[in-house]
Amino acid sequence: MKIIKRNGSEENFDISKIMNAVRKACDATENAFLSEEQVFDIADYVEYRCSKLGRAASVEEIQDMVENQLMSLGAFAIARNYVRYRYNRSLVRKSNTTDNRILSLIECNNEEVMQENSNKNPTVNSVQRDYMAGEVSKDLTNRLLLPQEIVEAHNQGIIHFHDADYFAQHMHNCDLVNLEDMLQNGTVISETLIERPHSFSTACNIATQIIAQVASNQYGGQSISLAHLAPFVQVSREKIRGEVRKELEELECSTTDEKFNDIVEKRLRKEITKGVQTIQYQVVTLLTTNGQAPFVTVFLNLGEAKNEAEKRDLAMIIEETLRQRYQGVKNESGVWITPAFPKLIYVLDEDNVEEDSPYYYLTELAARCTAKRMVPDYISAKKMRELKGDVYTCMGCRSFLTPDRSYKKGNLANAGNFKEGEHKYYGRFNQGVVTVNLVDIGLSAHKDMNRFWEIFDERMQLCHKALRCRHERLKGTLSDAAPILWQYGALARLKKGETIDKLLYDGYSTISLGYAGLWECVYSLIGKKLTEPEGKELGLQIMQKLNDYCNKWKAEENIDYSIYGTPLESTTYKFAKCLQKRFGIIKGVTDRNYITNSYHVHVTEEVDAFEKLKLESEFQALSPGGAISYVEVPNMQGNIPAVMKVIHFIYDNIMYAELNTKSDYCQVCGFDGEIKIVEDDGKLVWECPNCGNRDQSKLNVARRTCGYIGTQFWNQGRTQEIKERVLHL
Repeated sequence: MKIIKRNGSEENFDISKIMNAVRKACDATENAFLSEEQVFDIADYVEYRCSKLGRAASVEEIQDMVENQLMSLGAFAIARNYVRYRYNRSLVRKSNTTDNRILSLIECNNEEVMQENSNKNPTVNSVQRDYMAGEVSKDLTNRLLLPQEIVEAHNQGIIHFHDADYFAQHMHNCDLVNLEDMLQNGTVISETLIERPHSFSTACNIATQIIAQVASNQYGGQSISLAHLAPFVQVSREKIRGEVRKELEELECSTTDEKFNDIVEKRLRKEITKGVQTIQYQVVTLLTTNGQAPFVTVFLNLGEAKNEAEKRDLAMIIEETLRQRYQGVKNESGVWITPAFPKLIYVLDEDNVEEDSPYYYLTELAARCTAKRMVPDYISAKKMRELKGDVYTCMGCRSFLTPDRSYKKGNLANAGNFKEGEHKYYGRFNQGVVTVNLVDIGLSAHKDMNRFWEIFDERMQLCHKALRCRHERLKGTLSDAAPILWQYGALARLKKGETIDKLLYDGYSTISLGYAGLWECVYSLIGKKLTEPEGKELGLQIMQKLNDYCNKWKAEENIDYSIYGTPLESTTYKFAKCLQKRFGIIKGVTDRNYITNSYHVHVTEEVDAFEKLKLESEFQALSPGGAISYVEVPNMQGNIPAVMKVIHFIYDNIMYAELNTKSDYCQVCGFDGEIKIVEDDGKLVWECPNCGNRDQSKLNVARRTCGYIGTQFWNQGRTQEIKERVLHL
């Protein structure tokens, strides 16, 4: 059985340490005595309680249990000395908590930090450097930059103030990179002028450099569109035509126009293959300054092409992108595996969803790719137009911009591709996220709906205050802080020394009120699930209330607040532990080491794929700042018609959805299938079902964590959630 120490490191439970602490409290207390049997009984009871948690207990939880046992024995004086001892030790720790956490993560002994991000390898120097900086930033944030009520609420799991490890710097969350402006009008990278590329492959190479630079100057995800690369297919075509013509002249050969064009198109296909391969391998192998591959999403939307000829060229790029992702990338053993990035989003529209559609073959290819590699994910152009009026990609994983109203103010960002009167999405961004723990509100109300709404209002005011802190931290940021973003076109072309303030208002950027645990919140209040009529009604009511607050703040402040279905990764475990500490174990609410992301149906709920997507579409419509729904499926590579049926259902019923498949590999025995999760001494571990290998360094595991695919394993809470997912097909 394991415990989590204060510095985040993990060690084995030791009953003797509890007994020694109780003895010391006894020795420090006059006229007080506990027998050795009583001391053992206290420690034994604590060990029993910890074993029933189903997870590693924290030192603070264990000490709380000891205090309670001392009080139950009537040893009040001893309990007071025990409390006093804890207090004195806490004063000592406050002086070096940050130091201890940094040292523990350098030695790879900080369980909390090591499993914070499933796409970071915590043993690598660059990642450790980022974590070290993050610990310092969190320390500054907690002591100096945030009001204490927000810090305390965050620590108690009442809210989550996202990315505190970057808050000390003036950095934003996520964005849509204006790749078109940077490629067509030039940019500057590392003080070097990059002019308009003269071939498709060069454009792809520049795009990857831009991706790396952008990722190093923000902490959230980014998205680019293949449509911005499509014009360079024609550039390469003309270049190749000239080369072929010159070769024929030098050889004094002649050929038919048909043969000439065939030669050109074959060479062009090779050029496209080379360019797409550059994006695939560069994104996978690049390391940003925060020690990980760029969190990047690539948008595959035929509807963004400016004319039919460009659409055909874009279709070739999309086809090659899907083919290369289907193939995967080779691991260190030379075996093809599923890469985490780039994330792909494929847009379903009238020209590719029906069998007689001209680009239906791309959708079939996308389906085969999804069945093998978990991507692409799917946006329904039909449903998105209904909900947002436009079709555009999310910023990274799931964060969506509000429909554009900034264009009415003119070219705020001085973008080189701004068109008067047209909606603008590329170049816009998100300021940051604060998430409310809905489960905590539900449990705090003790089934009293009037009290629930009172607490709900209080928590909304707290979240609003925290969101304003994020907004104010960005105000006054100079464009010089991140030239690639603010001066050279990724987001804007502002002057040196100019602040980004005008981009924080008028709908140019968004700021997100996140939410988590709607399922457990509703169940804690009325004992009904979201899949039941009464539960669904209350869930939608809560969602509408969240929107009402955002609309109110937006009207008052001209800042685009938006509801965001938080993709809890490590925080799902933290929230669960905080809830268990505050409210105990409550069946159906706090009896697991995770809570449910956003509005999702609980992972253990037996529901078919179509019923799940249809139900969640109603909640997704009330989560305009970001949300994605998924269905958990078995190996579908032999049943592509079923995948196509789900895809068609997505097009007709829900804006944004994905299919979760399994794509794992064991480097020890060569097993290619699903790596299982088993329990060992109270801890969940990954194990090859063929040879029993548990060495994570020799397992390639890919799972959808919260929108992105994770490949570096997860904390115990998220691992339990992954283990308990039921199939929907």
